[in-house]
Amino acid sequence: MPLGERGGWESSESMYCGVETDFSDDVPSLLSFHISTGGFDYVLAPLVCFFHYYYFPLDSSLSLTSLFALRLQMNPSYRPSLVEANGSSDTQALPVSGSDLVLAPSQWSSHVVGKVSSWIDLDSEDEVLRMDSETTLKQEIAWATHLSLQACLLPTPKGTSCANYARCVNQILQGLGNLQLWLRVPLVKSDGDSMDATSEGLNDSWELWNSFRLLCEHDSKLSVALDVMSNLPSESSLGRWMGESVRAAIISTDSFLTNARGYPCLSKRHQKLIAGFFDHAVQVVVSGKLVHNLQRASDSNAEGTQRHPLRSYLDYVAYLFQKMEPLPEQERIELGYRDFLQAPLQPLMDNLEAQTYETFERDSIKYIQYQRAVAKALVDRVPDEKASELTTVLMVVGAGRGPLVRASLQAAEETDRKLKVYAVEKNPNAVVTLHNLVKMEGWEDMVTIISCDMRFWTAPEKADILVSELLGSFGDNELSPECLDGAQRFLKPDGISIPSSYTSFIQPVTASKLYNDVKAHKDLAHFETPYVVKLHSVARLAPSQPVFTFAHPNFSTKANNQRYKKLRFNLPSDAGSALVHGFAGYFDSVLYKDVHLGIEPTTETPNMFSWFPIFFPLRKPVEVHPNFPLEVHFWRCCGSTKVWYEWSVSSPAPSPMHNTNGRSYWVGL
Repeated sequence: MPLGERGGWESSESMYCGVETDFSDDVPSLLSFHISTGGFDYVLAPLVCFFHYYYFPLDSSLSLTSLFALRLQMNPSYRPSLVEANGSSDTQALPVSGSDLVLAPSQWSSHVVGKVSSWIDLDSEDEVLRMDSETTLKQEIAWATHLSLQACLLPTPKGTSCANYARCVNQILQGLGNLQLWLRVPLVKSDGDSMDATSEGLNDSWELWNSFRLLCEHDSKLSVALDVMSNLPSESSLGRWMGESVRAAIISTDSFLTNARGYPCLSKRHQKLIAGFFDHAVQVVVSGKLVHNLQRASDSNAEGTQRHPLRSYLDYVAYLFQKMEPLPEQERIELGYRDFLQAPLQPLMDNLEAQTYETFERDSIKYIQYQRAVAKALVDRVPDEKASELTTVLMVVGAGRGPLVRASLQAAEETDRKLKVYAVEKNPNAVVTLHNLVKMEGWEDMVTIISCDMRFWTAPEKADILVSELLGSFGDNELSPECLDGAQRFLKPDGISIPSSYTSFIQPVTASKLYNDVKAHKDLAHFETPYVVKLHSVARLAPSQPVFTFAHPNFSTKANNQRYKKLRFNLPSDAGSALVHGFAGYFDSVLYKDVHLGIEPTTETPNMFSWFPIFFPLRKPVEVHPNFPLEVHFWRCCGSTKVWYEWSVSSPAPSPMHNTNGRSYWVGL
């Protein structure tokens, strides 16, 4: 059964817990014990066990029962080459866990994750062992595919060199259908006190995983299953894995501590790690034998049947899941957008639809900030003693369906200032809604609606305050600079622009899922397109840094909206190496004085959802190391009809220039 319910999650999003088992030729009994009795959701079990093979002619007088008994004699030294040497390979079947008919296809699919034999060593110096390993690997994956399993666990590479192992797996991946392959990797990195005895001298298991998946061409059907040890690496090192395609966390019973009542529990750091895995849809697998001396009274359940020896570990994992904080309402709404790539809006070229307007208008936090900014500007513009005499002229450029008009009028009412509003909107469909809103609210004496592109409108008078909502996920990527440059001609020399400035930010990220989603399009254009995305399964490798800044109004005669910035990022010294799949982009905006609005992680406006971050992918991921800075170049380029970005990496290794001349992506003027 699932681990239980977490507040704010749908039942379909429940987490599951598996158990690692030994080989059994009686799979139905295996499932009954671990799932029906134990309460686990699936078993992680070997599908093949190696036995003595005997060749019997078809007219053999031995009964089927005798044959079966002979085949069940265990022989750990069995290898496919031995069968071939005896000349019997053509008449023998794999020593698998019974017929595929012992379970229904749905049971194989939902309750069994296969485990490839752990003895295989495809990079062995022993040619016979290497060839036997390759044959066995392909046979066992073929059997798992035949059973319609969802996943199969590959054993950990025997050494740091895994080229031949990866080559064989890559061959298999090319022909796989729905089967996912999980590479088993110990979660270790030597940084003083985190070296685990079972890591067999492996300094950083991420290096092993990275080498393997690069050799397999970053195939989306290859994922990682982490063996969680009793000692954990640093927080920075663990953070790298949140951007990788981790599918399972295998926790040995040896990694559990003992609480005051004698029951298993995990350290605070382990609890935090497991909670992070839950949040990234990573399944937990309990492995090992019972190592806690629990009370004998607990050996049987209420029905008097034998209690599963690992049930207390499962109960603790379920407890960790159930005690997680409920998802906020907005997070639940946005679940479907997590790591989902979307093309950025082009509101200057395209007219937005009603549904898009409605989504943005629900963001009350954003309009509260705008109202605060307008209120402060009104108070600064008109002193209290002249509040009843002076009328402030305020222009909303890009008024949409009127939320900024409403926020401005509410600010005037709040500050007891007189206000005259021009609502300028180029979308004729939104203008219809604006007229109805003004009539319904009785604003006819205060609001004048202008159906025109702000860049080409001739204003009848100058404005004291210019209010706009033209920011994109990267600040300037929806052409706010170009629009406001055209609109500021009808702003008084001492007029106020809201926003007054905005800055874009980027940071390098590991984002295996996003990279694979872009790669799936199999063309250059998608790797040269920035995407708006609700980032979730990403590892943020270094703090974000500012890129481009624009300030308004800008009355300089040498105003130029082209920009270039070189940035250098350094990974934390204890993080270990990481793979950069691209850059996450954000913005922060000063609306007026101390009122700001933004999505940059360290200063983001709480509970605001109008903007998701932007993602700039790299055609070829770049491996970075803590002692070698990542040097990145970003350009904002302007032409007569379009604006576009170009980006590249120059260190530690040069990457191709992305989006040269806006060949793949641009924003139309």
